[in-house]
Amino acid sequence: MNTKAALANQGSVNPHVSVDCVIFGFDEDKLKVLLIEQERPSHADPGAPVRLALPGDLVYEKEGLDEAAQRVLAELTELKGIFMQQFHAFGDPKRVQSESDAEWLKTYRTEPEARVITIAYYSVVKMEDYDPGAGSFARSSAWYDIHEIPPLAFDHNQILNQAWDELKDELNHDRIGFDLLPKKFTLSQLQRVYEVILDKKLDKRNFRKTVKKLENIKPLDEKQTGVSHKPAQLFKFTQTKKK
Repeated sequence: MNTKAALANQGSVNPHVSVDCVIFGFDEDKLKVLLIEQERPSHADPGAPVRLALPGDLVYEKEGLDEAAQRVLAELTELKGIFMQQFHAFGDPKRVQSESDAEWLKTYRTEPEARVITIAYYSVVKMEDYDPGAGSFARSSAWYDIHEIPPLAFDHNQILNQAWDELKDELNHDRIGFDLLPKKFTLSQLQRVYEVILDKKLDKRNFRKTVKKLENIKPLDEKQTGVSHKPAQLFKFTQTKKK
């Protein structure tokens, strides 16, 4: 079944429910987030500032939320198959406050004044594994440093900040590093994941004491090879990734 036919089976678009996707990218040294540049309305001032936003769109009536998140991310950024965790619903009646937001909605929504409740998802991936593109009403998509995020469309700065807080909390309860590290890794590599996501330096000795108490991280009788410094011991996760 082609895409148009598949979407036709989902019924009409629900003007009151959307999904937004916060995709964090890790590059071993920085944490970034995937943003789209929204298409400008045809009547917009060519000199107006670029509108950046999280990838997000309305949900079809017969479409599940998880399904919608995957579809929207693929349509706007061409990224597929990313596991995303639902983390919060945003429904403030004043989500749309700026004039530019209202004008954009008048161009791209059949019911621009409808109150929209959005279900937000987040994920963190290795940037080297994904090459984002652009489609639908996205002119482009790119990775932006988490510390250099400009004002975003709608309430997307709030959504992004809450997603980052959620990611920090999950780091202590789930194995975020499973997706970000090689199958065999050093404690220095693991510590760097924590430091980048938590946005702070960690004491090396205390970190290693804590990690060595974790049941899901196993020390190996192996060390690094092909390095110019003293080879470090390797570790691995003892369980498969949580789905």
